[in-house]
Parts: sequence; C-alpha cells; structure tokens
Amino acid sequence: MGRVQLFEIRLSHGRAVYSPGEPLAGAVRVRLGAPLSFRGSLPAGEHSFPFQFLLPSTAPTSFEGPFGRIVHQVRATIDTPRFSKDHKCSLVFYILSPLNLNSIPDIEQPNVASTTKKFSYKLVKTGSVVLTASTDLRGYVVGQVLRLQADIENQSGKDTGPVVASLLQKVSYKAKRWIYDIRTIAEVEGAGVKAWRRAQWQEQILVPALPQSALPGCSLIHIDYYLQVSMKAPEATVTLPVFVGNIAVNHAPLSPLPGPGSPLGAFSPVVPSAPPEEAEAVAGASHLSNPVSLSTKSHSQQQPLSAALGSVPVAPESCAQDGILAPHSLHPPLCVSTGATVPYFAEGSGGPVPTTSTLILPPEYSSWGYPYEAPPSYEQSCGGGTDAGLTLES
Repeated sequence: MGRVQLFEIRLSHGRAVYSPGEPLAGAVRVRLGAPLSFRGSLPAGEHSFPFQFLLPSTAPTSFEGPFGRIVHQVRATIDTPRFSKDHKCSLVFYILSPLNLNSIPDIEQPNVASTTKKFSYKLVKTGSVVLTASTDLRGYVVGQVLRLQADIENQSGKDTGPVVASLLQKVSYKAKRWIYDIRTIAEVEGAGVKAWRRAQWQEQILVPALPQSALPGCSLIHIDYYLQVSMKAPEATVTLPVFVGNIAVNHAPLSPLPGPGSPLGAFSPVVPSAPPEEAEAVAGASHLSNPVSLSTKSHSQQQPLSAALGSVPVAPESCAQDGILAPHSLHPPLCVSTGATVPYFAEGSGGPVPTTSTLILPPEYSSWGYPYEAPPSYEQSCGGGTDAGLTLES
C-alpha cells in the first residue's frame, strides 16, 4: 500500500455549508505504513493535524455554471524533500451568503407590465390586443409559489394565439466579452382569446431550487430572473423582473392580485379601433366588459419540490430525517445551475446573439406542422387480408 495509507481532510461536525465570516475548523489525518521525510521525520502510524481558518466576510456564495464557477476548498500538502513526490489532498466546501429580499429597493412595489399590439391582415389593420401581466410579489424564496395573472383584451375580429409564461434565468459571465447563459426554468401555456373578448388567465409556478439572484463579493458573475409572458399571434411580449433570495419578503404587496371572480378595475370597455361592422363593434364592447377565464393547456413543471431538492446539497441542520428539506430550516438549500442552456455572446453595441452550441433547449413541438402523410384509418389498421395490404400500398 506504500508509505502513505491515508491522507484526508475532515471538517468539524461533518459540515459542508458555511457562512461568510464563520470559522472553518477541521483536521488533516495521515496514516503512514513507514516513516516519511517531510522537512523532518514523520514516524509510522496515524497522525492528526487540526486547523482553523476564519472565512472572509466578503466571500461570495458558491456557484457552478457552464462558463464559470465559484468554488471554495481546503488543500493540504505533505512537502517532501527535493526530488521526492509531494502528497496533496483537497476538500470542497460551500459558502452561502443569504440574500435578504427585504434589502432590495422597491421589493414591495407592484410587479406589473403591459403592452399593446396591432392585429393586421394583408396590410389591413383589424384591431389591437392589450396584454397585461402581473405577479403577487417581486421576490421569492425556494419553495414559494409565484402567482401570475395575465389580462388580455382582444379588441379585434381575430382570435389570438396561445399565451405562454416562462420563468427565465440569465447568468452573465464577464470575460474579454460578456457571455450570457439563458435557460427556461418553467413554462406554462394557456389558451388563446376569442375575437372581441376579454380574458383573464391565472396560474401558479413553484419556485424550484435555484441560485440566488445576487452573488455578493463576486463581480464577474451576475444572476437575473425574469418572468416572460408572450403571445404568438399577434407577437406581444412583456417581461417582469423577479428576484430569488433566501429570506422571504415580509411586506404585503401594495396592489394584490384580484381573485378569480373579481372584476378588473384597471381596464374599461374599449370600442375596437377599426371594427368591420358597427353591430359587431357594439357586441364586442359588451363582451369586453365581461372577462372570461382562460384554461391552461400545458405545464412544464411536473415534479414536486422534494424531487428537485434531492440532488442539491443543503446544510446538515436543515435536513429532516427523511432527507427532505424541513419547513423550518434556518439555512436554505445551496443551489447550482444545471440543465440545458443556450449561451449568448454580446458583440459590440448590439444585442446578444445565439451561438451554435450543442446545448440547446428542448424543441418546441407546438410549432411543428402536420405529417406529410395521413395516418391509416381504423379499418386499415385493424383489418387483415390482401385487400387491406393493397389499400395501404395504393
């Protein structure tokens, strides 16, 4: 087995997560099968060398991404004489600097955005669509529910496309040029809005285990989160910035979201800008005064929070006996950035341009066309014999 049979680092109490400014204590254990020279003479047997360091108060939170990472580790070296092989070992530990959402300016302000887009068909204006999105808060913690509300006023004679809400993560890496890593964390899709109709769409997104929005002490990596609500026809998009932290907002929102059956005071019945017929415009105005509720077509967030937290290292004192995060945990989970990504690079003063990376987001199947050949009928699929075979070949 050689002279060095054991060379490892152990932290006190088996801890793995620490806070800035906290002491880091442990011991280096060495087991030798024979004497080893290292600027002196270390006899055979087991040896323990305790150590203690004071972590800097400005140490940044640990983070791992495809284009950069923040890693903290302890290294130990047995410095042998000249021309002899040095023995080294290391142990990674994590630093978590909690982000108090209440320290972010205007965190208690309403989170609302709106846009208006014109509907056009063959260069003829047919009306407009007003899209307004809002959330109950501007900041969330892991495991908290993000409540989204989208209000759509279809002031035209055409049906709109489906409305999609996406929770996006944008990580910016500062190198010779800025590198942007943008990913979709969760996505939910709602139905379209009929012509001359006013609709309200309410959904919920469970905030999964994510890195916090800020990395204090690190000026090379920035993390931002956005809630993007968009429609495909007409092309309309609103973006709401949101924050992910470790200490929840303790202020109630100034303008809470209305309930499912409550009226929307922010909108008033609007006569369409270019109605094809006067009677249709009058009917459309009456429909706009009575909003309908949109249904949800698909939701990308299917797994529960406990499954998402299963692969994330957490503080030992914040874990229950069954391995799931306790609701009264003092230390939030430490999250790393994982999943499929699309890297973006900024060139000059222009916007970010997607690269030809092999790491791509899942394909958008809803935009695919129909197959070129129709599927076989029920009789062709179940009927046997020569006739069925001749029919399929023809």
